[in-house]
Amino acid sequence: MLVKDIITPDRIACKVNTSSKKRLLESICDLLAKDHPTLNPQNIFDSFIAREKLGSTALGHGVALPHGRTKLSENTIGAFFQLEKGIDFDSEDQQPVDLVFAMLVPEESTDEHLKLLSQLAEKFSNEAFRNKLRNTNNNLEIYGFFDSWSPEQ
Repeated sequence: MLVKDIITPDRIACKVNTSSKKRLLESICDLLAKDHPTLNPQNIFDSFIAREKLGSTALGHGVALPHGRTKLSENTIGAFFQLEKGIDFDSEDQQPVDLVFAMLVPEESTDEHLKLLSQLAEKFSNEAFRNKLRNTNNNLEIYGFFDSWSPEQ
């Protein structure tokens, strides 16, 4: 599975104005649950918070990859948020986070989950890619960045 398989243009939000990590995660959970009747935003939020308590999902360079597991979906789904202004995400490099790719995975999909996280970490380690994401405010264009990218073999 590739990153482009878990995200849609409707699950990309540009220039989001949020005041905190908690508010951001709430917005992400609302978006992830929006078109999935079996998902509940509060359950997704609880899963994300449980993961964050293990350690921040911030990668550095203004990027975070919050993720969680659910029993309520058989499919992995993702959402991308580009923030208007960076927020504190407890990042080791102390930089505010303004690019966030969130992922909700089925409880039993450990290998798939780790491969997707690895793909995302690889992609977000590329400064040119991060700059492209920061310099557009069009969700279709951002979706195209994910759609045209394939991980190194």
